[in-house]
Amino acid sequence: MAKKVIITCAVTGSIHTPTMSPWLPVTPEEIAEASIEAAKAGAAIIHLHARDPETGQPSASTDHFMEFLPRIKAGCDAVVNISTGGSSLMSLEERLAPARLARPEMCSLNMGTMNFGIFPLKDRYSDWKYDWEPRLLEATRSTPFKNTFEDIEIILKDLGQQAGARFEFECYDLGQIETLAFYLDKGLVKPPLYVQFVLGVLGGVGTSPENLFAMKASADRLLGNQYEFSILAAGAMQMRLATVGAILGGNVRVGLEDSLSIGPGELAKSNAQQVKKIRQILEALHLEIATPEEARERLKTKGKSNQNF
Repeated sequence: MAKKVIITCAVTGSIHTPTMSPWLPVTPEEIAEASIEAAKAGAAIIHLHARDPETGQPSASTDHFMEFLPRIKAGCDAVVNISTGGSSLMSLEERLAPARLARPEMCSLNMGTMNFGIFPLKDRYSDWKYDWEPRLLEATRSTPFKNTFEDIEIILKDLGQQAGARFEFECYDLGQIETLAFYLDKGLVKPPLYVQFVLGVLGGVGTSPENLFAMKASADRLLGNQYEFSILAAGAMQMRLATVGAILGGNVRVGLEDSLSIGPGELAKSNAQQVKKIRQILEALHLEIATPEEARERLKTKGKSNQNF
């Protein structure tokens, strides 16, 4: 029988800006509410970034994170997953500070340095709510996202070995799957691995079924039966490729971090709306949805109570 599908919801991220959608969660209250609603809709994992509540700018402030983490923990049973990606404009120390303090069950881990171009979004808007928005987008034309081998090893040691977090290994191309296989061979990562195939970021692989098939074939060859995969497709292909991935035996990720829409030309009014839509699609395919406890068992997390919030 097919495994139950784990739904991850990435509720706010650091890519989209307040001008782009009035429904993008910004304040701690909005992020907590969006997370709890997504969990009630069927998300087993909540992937989290923070924002400055005054401006909506991406933030790595531990104070901002700690304003919503306890609320999410109290309001739902979902697995909390804190990003170590933050923003390409943040230093490694800034990006890791929230997870080092909170010691969550899961953290994301981008498997390499890369061009992470979100500057094309700037051409879609002219009337900005905040001055920082076009500047942040344009900065990605000249600033790569940095995660060197040394950076990856620091994250694995500090958050994995010492704090007991499991990882959402974000792979944006085939080379990053090779890097993950290298660390598996060296014993620095332990199965079961949870591998997020990320498609649609400029600088990584594009959103096509062919790229998804190639990534899965590469992971099958390199990681064998020691991994599970999930699909993150940025933008308009979010639901389509998530569906293809689930048919192939994978898990799915949705949320306003990855796509602001619910259909062609229509903004999603909440993260929960996207969770409900992918859940309806999966259940129509006779696929069952994993609960948070089932996700914890599959991914061997340390448990909800063993976190610092």
